[in-house]
Amino acid sequence: MRIWRMTRRGFLVPTLGALAAACSPLSLLNRLGPRDGGARRVARGLPYGDDPRQTFDVFAPTDRTGGPAPVLVFFYGGGWDSGSRELYGWAAQALAARGFVVAVPDYRIVPEVRFPAFIEDAAAATARVGETARDWGGDPTRLGVLGHSAGAHLAMMIALDRRYMAAAEAPNLIRAAAGLAGPYDFLPLDVPASINAFGRAPDLTLTQPVSFVRADAPPIWAGHGTADKVVHAEDTTILCDRMHAVGGRCEAKLYPGLSHEDLLATFSPLFRRKASVLDDVVSFFHRELG
Repeated sequence: MRIWRMTRRGFLVPTLGALAAACSPLSLLNRLGPRDGGARRVARGLPYGDDPRQTFDVFAPTDRTGGPAPVLVFFYGGGWDSGSRELYGWAAQALAARGFVVAVPDYRIVPEVRFPAFIEDAAAATARVGETARDWGGDPTRLGVLGHSAGAHLAMMIALDRRYMAAAEAPNLIRAAAGLAGPYDFLPLDVPASINAFGRAPDLTLTQPVSFVRADAPPIWAGHGTADKVVHAEDTTILCDRMHAVGGRCEAKLYPGLSHEDLLATFSPLFRRKASVLDDVVSFFHRELG
């Protein structure tokens, strides 16, 4: 496998195949990949709870002359048992460069906690971002959530199951939600990550985003790669089919040939030409949040 390729300007950069073969391919983009201009991190390690993992970073456009910006809360993946906000600044910066104030929270993970603690953290983090968004030029009345993989599960759970945001005292805060390669309908539990995270739940249906589809849910966009071997693309089509069946709004888009990691890797300038994922997500949120 070719590990490096030469750009037109003579720079050596890692190939997408090399990233996919690494232990943490997406996190490598934080060290090895270029970043979008026009945005920067404006806050680091802000607390939304007492646990060391209950913190978030904020990225914002450098040009704030256009008035308050819509706000996004991005949840990274990691099988509910790994991950760090420090590894996904490149993805947040790509969104911020397109006109959003973007928060990236950490959340408690297995084995420290089990379901529903990490979803409660997602809701608490989102509520705190809404409370403080104006500090960085954000408009909390135009707030959306999104995530990749397990992070997409968190985003959809707090967008669809009313109980989480209600418990965080922000029941109407989320105006739109997007998921990238997310698991939304994964019963029976059949892999260690999901068994460890959800196996002790007394009612497993309460762990599934598809259990909470409703007509009055925030509009949803869901994307998936057809070559995803970690979470099958059927999860995305099932979610949108269930939303449509109850009169809700959901847009599903499948990307031919993209793997689980590829879908988010296309947020990086290195791989953006591979698929229009970033443009599609940005268009959805600008349309729904204004």
